[in-house]
Amino acid sequence: MSNFSDQKRKAELFFKLHQTDKLLMLPNIWEPLGALLLEDLGYPAIATASASLAYTNGYADGENISFEDVLPQLARIAQSVSVPVSADIEKGYADNLAQLEENISNLIDAGIVGINIEDTDKKTNLLLPTAVQCEKIRLIKQVSEKKGIPLFINARTDVYICDNPFTTGEKLQETLARGKAYKEAGAHCFYPIVMKDFHHIKTAVEQLRMPVNILTLPGIPELKTLKQIGVTRVSLGPSFLKIALQAMKKLAEQLKNDEGLDEITGNEVTSDYLKALIGKSQWNTLK
Repeated sequence: MSNFSDQKRKAELFFKLHQTDKLLMLPNIWEPLGALLLEDLGYPAIATASASLAYTNGYADGENISFEDVLPQLARIAQSVSVPVSADIEKGYADNLAQLEENISNLIDAGIVGINIEDTDKKTNLLLPTAVQCEKIRLIKQVSEKKGIPLFINARTDVYICDNPFTTGEKLQETLARGKAYKEAGAHCFYPIVMKDFHHIKTAVEQLRMPVNILTLPGIPELKTLKQIGVTRVSLGPSFLKIALQAMKKLAEQLKNDEGLDEITGNEVTSDYLKALIGKSQWNTLK
């Protein structure tokens, strides 16, 4: 259970981070050590990636890992750092509104101050009707208000990735329509995942008039360009995990050829550095 006043402070700070002229950069993590690293480097907020959390626990992404396994991990992350933590909760790990209500309540109790919520039906891989997703967003907001913690809702739409019959132009129009509806339902940020066309991004920012979250992937505009056209938030999804595994893979390949010793002995990330990070963990004060 998190400290209420401290969590409310974090929640209010997270809102403010979406209201500045700075690009909110979120290199999504999956465990407390990564969160502590980013906090130590001066990142003002932390976000998790559902894919990274699933992969590192031996599951495919897509709610294949249970909420009962995810929740304690999110709690450890949120309670390890003194900065706000937003959790990627996929579709909410719920088959009905009652379960969603319970899950959101538990997430807030765990110290989470922001969420990503998707609009795909995990059973069919089709978009949920807009009205259904809006109902979920309104419920999340109601739970937040009841708990007294202003939970930041980042409403993700999967128009560009799920099975649908839309043309490229129709995808943009459907995305805009959903963005407007989700905003009216209570969402605070809009996340059109894998949207990468400059015109589409610019149009979304201009027409929705709300914070927009863009995912880093090949083909998106440069970060400075995203900032210039008004994008508020950029996240990495599982890319941070991929970068870490790339380094491990490279070294493992070198070691097979009796090479790579310099990579190990010259590593600036020492055991003492890791111990220092863990020493800063807020979790230690909660034991």
